[in-house]
Amino acid sequence: MRYIRLIYLSFCFSFWALWPASAFAWGKPGHQLVCSVAETQLDATSRQWLKTTLALGEFLDGNGSDNFADACLWADVAKYSSHRDSYELHFINIPAGIETIDLARDCAAMDCLTVGIRRSLVYLSQDSHGKREDARKAAALRYLGHLVGDLHQPLHVSHEEDWGGNKIKITGFGAPTNLHSLWDVILVNQAGLSYPASINRLKPKGPRAPATDSVQIMPWLQHSFELARTTAYRHTNGQLIVSGDGLNAAYIARALPMVEGQLTSAAHHLASLLTQVANGRLTVDTMDSLVFKPE
Repeated sequence: MRYIRLIYLSFCFSFWALWPASAFAWGKPGHQLVCSVAETQLDATSRQWLKTTLALGEFLDGNGSDNFADACLWADVAKYSSHRDSYELHFINIPAGIETIDLARDCAAMDCLTVGIRRSLVYLSQDSHGKREDARKAAALRYLGHLVGDLHQPLHVSHEEDWGGNKIKITGFGAPTNLHSLWDVILVNQAGLSYPASINRLKPKGPRAPATDSVQIMPWLQHSFELARTTAYRHTNGQLIVSGDGLNAAYIARALPMVEGQLTSAAHHLASLLTQVANGRLTVDTMDSLVFKPE
């Protein structure tokens, strides 16, 4: 059995290493940084809860490693393999020309980013009574870490008509790409962010702020959408970016600090959510009012 498990883990490692970086929102380093920086902001109780919950991965896929940074990559691999029905959980699409998010309109099928986060929080807040629940809780933690990162990538909260910028073919840094991939991967690299070298760069400066008694996801979502509409989709002169455009130095100079800021915010917000769950402050009964009430 141990030999089979080692073969399985070796296969998974090789699979992750070969998977194209563009498949990962924020790229692999971005997601790893969000989760690892969030972990540094946890109190002792929350860190132990995190370690215990990560170990439940033994019942999900045989991987009970306590490496949270790597666990946060799983959701992007799973959406193409073992959990194909989770693909839509990584984004939310809003019609072009609309300035606000309406979950009844934009997530009518209950199959979008907010639903993925809520579902993960529900499962993490419930007690386990067997291996099935243990496996589900392990998956929920991996999803939560990953999807909170996705939420802070502006083009994961963007327009349905262009598939979050995937249909907008542009030139960035002298090479052809699309607008979504630029924000997913290229800008993270150009900002000089890498894992694990940039952990300290993204950690809060000074004393860690205590976890709040409530966390609200809708304002985070609306902020990402605002960045998509006003920054990611537009040149610095305000003109909409269209296929065939090249992005100039001014666009890149404006975008780079926003990328770093969003990754930093994602880590802080993830730490707040994990702290709430680990300390029993976020329950199914209170979740909708605490997490999803409007700004």
